[in-house]
Amino acid sequence: MRTDSSPGTLPAREHLPAGDAGTPVLDVVIPVYNEEKDLQPCVLRLHEHLRRTFPYAFRITIADNASTDATPLVAARLEAEIPEVANFRLEQKGRGRALRTVWSAAEAPILAYMDVDLSTDLNALLPLVAPLISGHSDLAIGSRLARSSRVVRGPKREFISRAYNLILRGSLQARFSDAQCGFKAIRRDVAQVLMPLVEDTGWFFDTEMLVLAERAGLRIHEVPVDWVDDPDSTVHIVKTATEDLKGVWRVGKALATGSLPLDRITRPFGDDPRDRDIQDVPKGLARQLVGFCVVGGLSTLFYLLLYSLFRQFGGSQIANALALLVSAVANTAANRRLTFGVRGRGGAVRHQAQGLVVFGIGLALTSGSLAALNAATSNPAHSTELAVLVAANLAATVLRFLLFRAWVFPDRAEGEKSTVVVSHNPSSPTYATTAHPQYRQQPYGEQPYGEHAHQPPLPQRPVAYPVAHQHHETTQIRAGEVADRSWEDATLHLQPVRPTETDPKDPR
Repeated sequence: MRTDSSPGTLPAREHLPAGDAGTPVLDVVIPVYNEEKDLQPCVLRLHEHLRRTFPYAFRITIADNASTDATPLVAARLEAEIPEVANFRLEQKGRGRALRTVWSAAEAPILAYMDVDLSTDLNALLPLVAPLISGHSDLAIGSRLARSSRVVRGPKREFISRAYNLILRGSLQARFSDAQCGFKAIRRDVAQVLMPLVEDTGWFFDTEMLVLAERAGLRIHEVPVDWVDDPDSTVHIVKTATEDLKGVWRVGKALATGSLPLDRITRPFGDDPRDRDIQDVPKGLARQLVGFCVVGGLSTLFYLLLYSLFRQFGGSQIANALALLVSAVANTAANRRLTFGVRGRGGAVRHQAQGLVVFGIGLALTSGSLAALNAATSNPAHSTELAVLVAANLAATVLRFLLFRAWVFPDRAEGEKSTVVVSHNPSSPTYATTAHPQYRQQPYGEQPYGEHAHQPPLPQRPVAYPVAHQHHETTQIRAGEVADRSWEDATLHLQPVRPTETDPKDPR
């Protein structure tokens, strides 16, 4: 898996200006291989639909993947007869290779592609690209598996499609519903930084692009489509499925090892309410509650298992104390890492000590409940003991969450920040963070588009720049967050600086 750097962090999305009538806003790519029969009807139908319904200027690009029949002649004739049609010839096969090549050289701010069989109804094209034009989303896909989609295809293709998406959800935690529908669009600025990270040149290209975009936090818009299967499709299902599974393994391995610089393609949120400092609104409460409930449920099962085990060798009080002690240590460690996002060994001993205090409170509640039960019944049944302990643990759980959030793992105050200086190691990239002024400067090598060329961009979150280009003060990072790397979130984007990228003004 590649680890080369992309051009830089994406700027905030903006609504595309109308621009000149002759400047294409949308470029629709049609990858073809030996499609001499279907190419001309497809292009003519697509051109007529765009001319009649699309409010912006457009272009249709035929990407010929080394066809050996009359496809190149048909494409050349269409290019000569229709001004909005362009022809691009590649000498190697591969849909992913064709899209990467054409999109890398495209000038239109919105890039799309569709299969030559036009299985997807063209009425979904404008809804597909509209959120990209408006600045709402980064990518858009047609979905055959949405509830309101209307799909006509055989049971074999239906089973394969749904099974593949279940594999993606189970292995790569994908949340989009349809990875392989040949009906997608992307903003050009997103494509420029995303394409260098996508390795596949065949049918898995779509899936890899969507997974990386989703993991980087980019917004993917889904459009329900009307889709009719092409019975004459030349796709080899078994070979394609095998290559897709290999791609799933490769991408999953790269994501697990962290070899992809996804923090380099995150999108700043601009005027996002999550960026505002709102008084009396706790941050991350919903996520912490979900994590705490999951950990608490597993801890309760672990506790009951231990209690039943220890109860065979001693009394109920001893079994309860031992089971609660062991489960409390495991519960504190799990909540520390999963619920409150504290990583590394820093403060682990203190957190466990405070967790034991919370454990003592839970012990008092559960032991008191057992004592009350024994006082009421001289020889209570084991099932009754478990029921009482479950009720007592539920009460202790609520108190435990409040104490964890307010005392054991509290949000650090702004006044507790301290500056961290990271030394330079010539054998590895150096990372630096900078605090930006009110308006973000244009990224290196990037030109503003249309009428926004002389307008300042929207305010952005802090973005990291290489050390050689720093002109602003160093961003303060909270003490204790370097060892556990908890400061590497979506608000700080790191860019490696090679040892050769030195400042010419530096006398060293």
